[in-house]
Amino acid sequence: MTLRTKLLWTQLPLLLALLLIGCLGVITVADLGEHSNDILHDNFRDVIALQRMKESVNNLDSASLFQLLGEQVQADQLEMNFQHLFETEFGIVSSNPLEQSEPETVRTLYQHWLTYRDHLHQMENTSDRDQAKTFYFTIVYPDFLQVKKSLDTALAINETAITNKSQSVHELSHWLSGFIIASTLLAIGSAALISFILINRLLRPLSILTQAAHRLGSGDADARARVEGSDEIALLAREFNDMADHLDHFRKSSLGELQQAQQTSQAAIDSLPDPVLVFGTEGHIITVNAAGYFLLPPADSLPEERFSSEVSRELSTTIDTVLRHVLAGKGAWQASSFSEAVSVTSAEGAQWFLPRAQPLLGNEGIIGVTVLLQDVTRMRRFEELRNDLVSTVAHEFRTPLTSLHMAVHLCLDETVGVLNEAQSDLLHAAHEDCQRLQNMVNDLLDISRIQSGRANIKRQPILCHRLLEAVIERHASMAKGKQIQLILRPHDHHDLRVLADMERINLVFSNLLTNAIRHTPAGGRITLTVAKAENDALFQITDTGEGIAEPYLGRVFDKFFRVPGSASGGAGLGLSICREIVETHGGHIGVNSFPDQQGCQFWFTLNTL
Repeated sequence: MTLRTKLLWTQLPLLLALLLIGCLGVITVADLGEHSNDILHDNFRDVIALQRMKESVNNLDSASLFQLLGEQVQADQLEMNFQHLFETEFGIVSSNPLEQSEPETVRTLYQHWLTYRDHLHQMENTSDRDQAKTFYFTIVYPDFLQVKKSLDTALAINETAITNKSQSVHELSHWLSGFIIASTLLAIGSAALISFILINRLLRPLSILTQAAHRLGSGDADARARVEGSDEIALLAREFNDMADHLDHFRKSSLGELQQAQQTSQAAIDSLPDPVLVFGTEGHIITVNAAGYFLLPPADSLPEERFSSEVSRELSTTIDTVLRHVLAGKGAWQASSFSEAVSVTSAEGAQWFLPRAQPLLGNEGIIGVTVLLQDVTRMRRFEELRNDLVSTVAHEFRTPLTSLHMAVHLCLDETVGVLNEAQSDLLHAAHEDCQRLQNMVNDLLDISRIQSGRANIKRQPILCHRLLEAVIERHASMAKGKQIQLILRPHDHHDLRVLADMERINLVFSNLLTNAIRHTPAGGRITLTVAKAENDALFQITDTGEGIAEPYLGRVFDKFFRVPGSASGGAGLGLSICREIVETHGGHIGVNSFPDQQGCQFWFTLNTL
């Protein structure tokens, strides 16, 4: 028997219960209809006949009055019609005496009717009107009242019978309603119990199959589902047992190799000195090497947190950002500079790590993410030492350089004597070199102050379109000297404001526009735009110069870096200063290059009000 047939059999008790309830309902309605029909067929028909007889008697009395008034034609017509009607209806009543006292009442009525009819005929045969009138009031009219009284008595008997029978039907309907309710509850309860027993018997093989699957999933390779029968569940159990046999065979044949491969992989990542963490697609840790576990022990008791160590919260936040980037299908995560390194306080003191991430790909896409935390503590400390050294040297250079610059200036002013042409040329070259060295020292000191947090940033609301108009005005003469067109592209956000330090942001625009003018040939153009980007204002400076090659895009903001083969200019500190200023304001800066289309685009963001 198939599973479908068994399921249909489990519904049979309910169907039988519904059928039984339906039959009881039909029988009950039929019984009530029969009782109601008895009332209509018997007593109600007598009531109608008696009322018609009463109406006939009234009309016969009216005929007597017409006769007394001399209207013989109307009197004869009424008598002929209603006497016949009375006797016809009386025949119906006399043939259907239902109640116990009704036969005696009918006989009395008939006797009164005969007396009344005979006296009525005697009155009709009386030619003297006065005698007829006297006969009517003394004989006929009292007979008329007796007939009406008998008719009223018969009507009362039938109306009482109708009321009693209606009450009986009402009581019967209540009894039948209770009987149907009790029968319905009993039938439904019995059907539900039988269906429950049948369904339990039907689902018992599924329970056996479920327990076997749970045991197999828990590692019990000997778990099998013992189900007898030939239905679909039994077939599924046999297929399950075959699968378990295949899994057991596969485990015995491949488990050793799998364990060896896993141990080899774990040993490989454990041998790495840097922490390595492997995450699943839901963000949970799958595995971690020894260095990672020593640095960031997983929080087994704190499922809502990724790591138990309080000092690793910043790193946990960074890892969340990296995971979202990779799991969103944006490719690997590669830090662009040491500024993205994250500090972690461990037993060995403060350490700096630079996160890198690669997606783990399977047949259905990304199945995990591998995160490598590159230890850049030593390089970070070397960077700090270098910055301190550069800051110290720049500061020490500042005083003698100022003196040298002043001495050259005095010589050029011929304060200490007249210069010949050769001396003047040499001093002019020395003056330019002093100025360049002075600018370099100032840039180094600015970077040092910004990185150390000693720079005094005075933020204030700035209207974006006025800021750009002022930038265009300051650099208009420089661009005009190289025959370059400065364009301010209109925008829809005329009330867009940013919160920034006006002097520092002007320095960012100055460095970016100076570079753009320097690398844009005559006849080119530079376009400035601003747009609303979520909670930030996005500034863009696009030129039509030679562009920047792809390998150098990630390094242009490094200190002292200059693109090989580019025109001579500063010391390579301007873009580094721009990045420090923008990041100090909580924004981001970047560059897009279009070498094939001639030009590049520098952009940065600032927080809006």
